[in-house]
Amino acid sequence: MATIRVLLGIICLTALSGHRLSGEHYLIKSGNSYHASSTQPALQELELLDCARKEVGVKEQNGQNDGPAVERYLSYVGLKKGEPWCAAFVSWVFGQAGFSQPRTAWSPALFPPDKLQQKPASGLVFGIYFPEFRRIAHCGFVERVAGSWLVTIEGNTNIAGGRNGDGVYRKWRHQKTIYAYARWVAKRKGAGNAH
Repeated sequence: MATIRVLLGIICLTALSGHRLSGEHYLIKSGNSYHASSTQPALQELELLDCARKEVGVKEQNGQNDGPAVERYLSYVGLKKGEPWCAAFVSWVFGQAGFSQPRTAWSPALFPPDKLQQKPASGLVFGIYFPEFRRIAHCGFVERVAGSWLVTIEGNTNIAGGRNGDGVYRKWRHQKTIYAYARWVAKRKGAGNAH
């Protein structure tokens, strides 16, 4: 019994500190659970995602892009209540994690050529293209990759995954629905992109 407790203690400490497990995988905390990853997100990416996770469940006050939290996101990028806020949410989360950039309310500005990535990974910003606008018109964070699916954290969406919703949600999105990925956290040398 004591051996089992010691073994469980080692596994828990390994999981909490992000150390490598056998098979060259890391255990990464996501909400109240853990998943295996072949690459360890940088500490900065983990802090960024922790800031985003704390906002899951925030709702607009009257469904008009308003309410104390939404207005904080908008104010961070110089806008008043009533404006679309998915990019403001992304920028605010970066600010809470200690980054001065990005700081924009315009979702296409989150995807400059020097930040674009080919493959999804935890901590990246994702963008969805809307043909009717002829641009990226919704964005959020990739929390983790699960096969061909992404678990995301995004603001100004809803249960259906719309681009003008009522709160901050954790969503499942298929990679085929994503137009672009951007890395705003500097990538560590030797760290891969794939999960």
